[in-house]
Amino acid sequence: MKTILSTLALTGCMLAAFAQEPGWLHKDLKSDSIFGISTEKAYKELLKGKKSRPVIVGVVDAGADYKHEDLKNVMYINKKEIAGNGKDDDKNGYADDVYGWNFLGSAKGSVTYDNMELARLVRKDPASPLKDTLDKKIAEASNIVNGTKGFQSALAGVVSKIGSATPDSIAFAKFQPASDLEARVKAVVLNIMSQGESYEDIRKDIDGSIKHYEQELKYSLNPDYNSRDTVGDDPNNMNERYYGNAEVDAFDCDHGTHVAGIIAAQRGNGLGIDGIADNVQIMAVRAVPNGDERDKDIANAIRYAVDNGAKVINMSFGKGYSPNKDVVDNAFKYAVSKDVLLVHAAGNDAKNLDEEKNYPTVNYLDGGSAETHWIEVGASSFKNDETLPATFSNYGAKTVDVFAPGVAIYSTVPGSKYENHQGTSMAAPVVAGLAALIREYYPKLTASQVKDIIVSSVEKVSQPVIIPGKKDSSPVPFTQLCKSGGVVNAYKALQMAAAYKAKK
Repeated sequence: MKTILSTLALTGCMLAAFAQEPGWLHKDLKSDSIFGISTEKAYKELLKGKKSRPVIVGVVDAGADYKHEDLKNVMYINKKEIAGNGKDDDKNGYADDVYGWNFLGSAKGSVTYDNMELARLVRKDPASPLKDTLDKKIAEASNIVNGTKGFQSALAGVVSKIGSATPDSIAFAKFQPASDLEARVKAVVLNIMSQGESYEDIRKDIDGSIKHYEQELKYSLNPDYNSRDTVGDDPNNMNERYYGNAEVDAFDCDHGTHVAGIIAAQRGNGLGIDGIADNVQIMAVRAVPNGDERDKDIANAIRYAVDNGAKVINMSFGKGYSPNKDVVDNAFKYAVSKDVLLVHAAGNDAKNLDEEKNYPTVNYLDGGSAETHWIEVGASSFKNDETLPATFSNYGAKTVDVFAPGVAIYSTVPGSKYENHQGTSMAAPVVAGLAALIREYYPKLTASQVKDIIVSSVEKVSQPVIIPGKKDSSPVPFTQLCKSGGVVNAYKALQMAAAYKAKK
């Protein structure tokens, strides 16, 4: 049985992070002793009084709440399209695409859940050797659900004996266990509470974990579940482009809304948070369900974003298999030809991408690469010590370019609300926001030049660090985790951009 700590970690709750203040990613390491990216320092000392040009950032994700109080003024609006008339006014093939497009829907509605690619491959070939891999994942998810429910029940029993509906750490400390199970529950809860979580937080984490893995069993890992009837396309036709609907804020757009806020939540409006870039239009392109994204949808989403003016595209998604990678590769080639910068999250499995794949990848099947226009991003925390790399982050000395803040990131979620999320999904938009910021103020720089600036201007990590997922191993140089050996820094990047422009 997994401990509750490992179960919660799998759903994105690195508990030690929550003691950090919202907006820590904007802090400066030297003046604040927090390993942020020096955004505020950059605005105060380098950008004050300077003019910028708007930049469109394509957020290929689960959609976004374009009505959010902190996003509604920074959303991309297709002024050539008349909302709600059911017509393709601008003749781009997508009717009513005012805020972007949803490749996971049709007139019937929109898809929320889909399979993991592994389950789709097994459905296509039930005799595939991958069936054993799928069965193992199903067994693991079942064990997590059962184990977490067991802990949930034991915790309820302890709370009942304590006699308070919302016991605090003092109440748990005073509790006298009557069994080994109750002793373990007490120890786990006190450990979590010492990291800043309340009993209510723990209860919600447990409920969220159970819900997450039950959904995996019902949809993601279930080869008998097929979502594509709702979309109505031919999922085997990789050349099909014009399908979907305009519902970019379809159900469960939490992830994409959070990503959008990190990039561009309206600065200085006194609401919620400040995004990184101050003159950005967020184009929501919905192509990532609860489950694995489909290669066809991603390729079409990239092309849509490029054709409608995006100069930076954020890709906070990934999966272990890519049966139609050539189709995605061709979309990336198209983006590169149009001078678009692609920013991709490295993934949250604490694995070495030099040895294992997390699709999409920068290298093409034909031997080419999007390297000059691609930034692969790992996630960092806020302490400048050996724990700087997020425990969940993928890494790679040859494959990951930079790290960026991705732990306890406070940002926008649907309904004009705000929450802490974490993952390389949060680190990637930090970099996408920085790329957009540079392109705002230095619009003549090419995408490849912007990449060079971001990678070359990182705040170098001087101390050895713990490899994600290997807490008992000896610390290693940060250069073993990424090419640049550092965390992105807005101040240094903008300084370099100015010098780059002057030199040019």
